[in-house]
Amino acid sequence: MSKNWMQERRRDYYYRKAKQLDYRSRASFKLMQLDERFSLFKEGMTVVDLGAAPGGWLQVAAERVGPRGRVIGVDLQPIEPLEGVRTIKGDVRRKEVREELLSLTGGRVDMVMSDMSPNISGSYSMDHARSIELCEIALAFALETLSPGGSLVFKMFEGDMSRDLVTEVQRHFATVKRYSPQASRASSSEIYVVAKGFGKGKGGQSG
Repeated sequence: MSKNWMQERRRDYYYRKAKQLDYRSRASFKLMQLDERFSLFKEGMTVVDLGAAPGGWLQVAAERVGPRGRVIGVDLQPIEPLEGVRTIKGDVRRKEVREELLSLTGGRVDMVMSDMSPNISGSYSMDHARSIELCEIALAFALETLSPGGSLVFKMFEGDMSRDLVTEVQRHFATVKRYSPQASRASSSEIYVVAKGFGKGKGGQSG
């Protein structure tokens, strides 16, 4: 990491705020802003976070679903323990990992969320394609696990493949919106897709 990058990070408002409030990532504030805009969370919900390390989104989700809710995170990297959160180290593309996730949810998932991002290569077309692939993984998991009326929230890099992906999401959800939280860096091409009302999309009953 360059010295300039580290200095810029320390000056970043949300990075400093995360440190002050003991959140693991500045991305926590993106999820808060998404929730403020779209009213994502309710007490008692069961939420699965894909690509959850280091746990910033898990912290926010656990706070907002309360003690009656369930929050489960999965990542290829280990996640330091969080109170009220269950985590799995593994690849969600593997059947045994999905089965373990479902066993922890009690067979009911109200929301799937993903802040997954590819390793940046420097080639935008390649990074965009890899981002879309991660989004497709999140969508496939959501279609397999969400309860009727459930929600899906994921990050994608904008590009020429975005429209087809969003069109596919619309087949399965009643409402699909794109949103850029204030906490997203101005230089980033990331956008968040918020899909609500699973099973009520243009394609008819899903799952």
